Amino acid sequence: MGHAYTPGLKVTDQMVIKKQRILPLKGDVVVKVGDHVEPETVVARTHLPGQVVPINVANKLGVPPEDLELVMTKKPGDRIKEGEEIALSVSLWIFKSRCAATIDGTIESVSTVTGQVLQRGNPTPVEVKAYVKGEVTEVIPNEGVVVTCIGSFVQGIFGIGGETSGPIMMATSDNATVLDEGMIQDNMKGKIIVGGSMVTAAALKKAIKTGVRGIVTGGFDDKDLRDFLGYDIGVAITGSEEIGVTLVVTEGFGTIDMAQKTFSLLHRHEGELACINGATQIRAGVIRPEVVIPLKTEQVEKAEVEDKVLGLQIGSPIRVIRHPHFGKLGAVTDLPAPLHKLESESKARILEVEFADGSRSIVPRANVEMIED
Repeated sequence: MGHAYTPGLKVTDQMVIKKQRILPLKGDVVVKVGDHVEPETVVARTHLPGQVVPINVANKLGVPPEDLELVMTKKPGDRIKEGEEIALSVSLWIFKSRCAATIDGTIESVSTVTGQVLQRGNPTPVEVKAYVKGEVTEVIPNEGVVVTCIGSFVQGIFGIGGETSGPIMMATSDNATVLDEGMIQDNMKGKIIVGGSMVTAAALKKAIKTGVRGIVTGGFDDKDLRDFLGYDIGVAITGSEEIGVTLVVTEGFGTIDMAQKTFSLLHRHEGELACINGATQIRAGVIRPEVVIPLKTEQVEKAEVEDKVLGLQIGSPIRVIRHPHFGKLGAVTDLPAPLHKLESESKARILEVEFADGSRSIVPRANVEMIED
């Protein structure tokens, strides 16, 4: 029988992880192939053009647009400061009218047709950091680099907040405990803390005040998320929120136990560096939040590290993503090939799953998500 492929979350102890670190505009790459980098190492730099601010100089000075160049005291390309004179009109050798810059930057252009002068704000410096601890394995000239490491890897369901890093610290003793406000301690400052089945909104707020860098947990209440952010997420990409902490939810919305495999993996690496990113996109071009734990040389198994995706097969760990078994974890026990008639009278391919409590159920394959090993 051929393998059936079901998209899923990757949770693995060891794999090759490659991260492209690309500038938004062409600029300068400041590292070379073979360099070892830390998460905060700057690998590339560029400058974003400043904002364009128009000013109708001809109108302000009361001169015809075609005479604008005659009254300009600053030319295209000249540096300007807010309040500095850029044009001067003298009438009857006595009366003087001045026009001042409204921003710091440069003169972009002068139009003798519209009478407008375009001011360009100062460029904004942009730095791209390595994000993960590893080695630069490829340089893309003027654009960025590829950083590679061997590490443990966990994908989440949903996240908010951008890239950050810090040592892992377990905040709960098991994968079913709710991470509440009372569990957030001062010694968690600068850490990536791991909760169990859910983190409360109060705990999230206290974590921000404490200086926690990131939280990895099984679930989060969608109402708490809306109240916390002040708006609904919708289908837009997350990750740009400036909330002071990065949140990675591994299972879904609500109180859902973190998968034991995921919890155990994070527990084994307590005290080690973790690099996390809450960026999530659920429409086309799916982006998953993630936890990357770069491994030290002595931690890497001697066997060849492979990065391949296996299909859904007998024994594959899965998560049900539809009611009535939403959020439950189990393993595939059978993959019947024929179409199966559902209660809705429609036909679909199904599988048999055995849950952790020993019970079994028939579930449409479209209703499960594989936990990639």
